[in-house]
Amino acid sequence: MSTAESRTGSGRILIDLFTSLDGVAQGPGGTDEDTSGGFRFSGWQAGYPSSGVGEEIEKGMRGLDALLLGRRTYDIFASYWPHHTEGESGDIGQLFNRVPKYVATRDADIALDWDGSTRVGGDLAAEVAQMRATHREVHVIGSIDFVHTLLAEGLFDELNLWVYPLLLGAGKKVFNDGALPSVLRLLEPPITDDDGVTLLRYGRTDRVPEVGTFD
Repeated sequence: MSTAESRTGSGRILIDLFTSLDGVAQGPGGTDEDTSGGFRFSGWQAGYPSSGVGEEIEKGMRGLDALLLGRRTYDIFASYWPHHTEGESGDIGQLFNRVPKYVATRDADIALDWDGSTRVGGDLAAEVAQMRATHREVHVIGSIDFVHTLLAEGLFDELNLWVYPLLLGAGKKVFNDGALPSVLRLLEPPITDDDGVTLLRYGRTDRVPEVGTFD
């Protein structure tokens, strides 16, 4: 299936990522989230509280009616959100527990104990097309290894980046060498809070970068 065909359907695939200024998106939420490759700063987002991120996240989740997650992020979410449906994060917890969860994994025998969970990955382009036909907004949260696959195959509609004013050096980057060359469209002016965290919302297009020479 071609990229154009895989994007048919009324629904959208939205990628939501927290990233440092130098593009590192590895393990933002906890010290033991992802230390692979000797990464020293797992938990960097939690270590830099932001005044405006929470409100923008909640606004961005209002249309969410399905989750598409990589295996590592799914395991983290499945162990946390079923037990956090009250208090400050209760609305998001209730939402995540209620909507369908699609888990991208090569493991055909994976046990998916979180209610509403389904494995995908046999034919990702076809499965994403089916999600677009079924849902309004499918959100991919974190899941940086899986995001690299979506970026390489052009299987997304919107890329939302929360950019923190941090330099982390080595770590898994938002864009690796496999990203499909493409032109993105800024959907709205950047939003920056008092702590310097900037939200950038980009839409995917079918344009490819053009080259030239300055006279």
